[in-house]
Amino acid sequence: MGIRVCVVGGGPSGMATLGMFKRLQAQGEECEVTVYEKQDAPGGLWNLTWRTGIDEYGETVHCSMYRDLFSNGPKEALEFPDYTFIDHFGKEIPSCPPRPVLYDYLKGYWKFLGIEDGDVFVKHSVKNVQYNKNTKTFTVSVKDLVKGEEYSQEFDRVIVASGHFSTPHVPTFPGIESFNGRVLHAHDFRNAREFTGKRCLLIGSSYSAEDIGLQLYKFGAKNVTMSWRTQPMGFHWPETMKEEQLLIKVDGNTCYFKNGHVEDFDSIILCTGYRHNFPFMAPEHRLEATNIFNLPNLYRNIQWFGTSKGTMDADGRLFYLGMTDQFYTYTMFMMQGLWTAQVIKGIISPPSREKCVADIAKNLAINASLSSYNSQIDNQAEYMETLRKETHHPISWQGAAEMFKGWEQDKHDEILTYRDKTHKNMFTGLVSPLLKMPWAKLLDDSLETYIGMEYIEQ
Repeated sequence: MGIRVCVVGGGPSGMATLGMFKRLQAQGEECEVTVYEKQDAPGGLWNLTWRTGIDEYGETVHCSMYRDLFSNGPKEALEFPDYTFIDHFGKEIPSCPPRPVLYDYLKGYWKFLGIEDGDVFVKHSVKNVQYNKNTKTFTVSVKDLVKGEEYSQEFDRVIVASGHFSTPHVPTFPGIESFNGRVLHAHDFRNAREFTGKRCLLIGSSYSAEDIGLQLYKFGAKNVTMSWRTQPMGFHWPETMKEEQLLIKVDGNTCYFKNGHVEDFDSIILCTGYRHNFPFMAPEHRLEATNIFNLPNLYRNIQWFGTSKGTMDADGRLFYLGMTDQFYTYTMFMMQGLWTAQVIKGIISPPSREKCVADIAKNLAINASLSSYNSQIDNQAEYMETLRKETHHPISWQGAAEMFKGWEQDKHDEILTYRDKTHKNMFTGLVSPLLKMPWAKLLDDSLETYIGMEYIEQ
């Protein structure tokens, strides 16, 4: 019998990890990998649903994406070197495609890795994970959502790849219960068309507020105000968008802000981020973290060690993937999956517990110095290079760091047009084509429309 591996979650992290085990099948220890995904298909957040709140099985809805979402970063920075967009679509496409295009690309990559439909147990929700220190095994309780039956299985390793952008952080404000319009969290935002002609207030000053604000502008909201707590985003917003200091009080439709500004709104959207939330994990093995670049308890931001108060070790047999703040996404998930598969299969060996714990502490301390996007990008680029060297992956992503920095500058130069820029493919050297229609005017996000459009070659 091989090493029994449980992967919780069939999103980009879990699927890439499964693919890495398949790729390394002939190397190291034999492994039997089981992937549980509670949605109706793999894909994680990319598997869009109209549902919000609770799904048809009484499970919390995982998806936080919405119609007409386009990539907010260049595809060239998340492209797999051995399976490019040209490999998938047969042609180069513009740099910031919509969600259906990226989801289709991911599904093509998983097929390229040899993953078949039957490799993932969909509509299966993991309810409890307990580690037995004596047997050095995990008991994983799973519910078959279709049958309504719960059962348990034993595993030698557990990989938590269920993501951290699905449990909303929901603050409150005095009087918000009396607001006469719609109040929702970004997690439940599905369609900007609902807010056409509306006066919209967004609470937050990060990616969700930035992108949903632009969506509302694009689909004709009367005006959009974004309320910040720590600092404003500071972009050159179009005429009907602006930033104000933090909301402090609500009275009917009237909202009061810290700087004394007062304004009426029809809708309030809480773009206030997400919580790392793993209720199925035993408390002593549960990751408690905020959205930072270097995480507590995780060596290489992956392998669990019980270093925080109330936590315990799991003998190096527990892993969390995709849990950091992110510039790199798909490629980082793939590299984390490759590192994890190599560790489990005995191809690479982490250092002693003492050295791993010291490394965790060192990197936690580095977070305080990551105050600019350039320093954050450089830190994650260094992390990617570390994973590359340790796994002996032949391809470097060093060029992506400069691409991310240019992308951030493009946003500060002109927030409405950064998605219309071109970028050079790191692997083929080709420059992406341009859309004939600017992103702000493109109101159809379908795969068929986008791939069927004529592009302006560069």
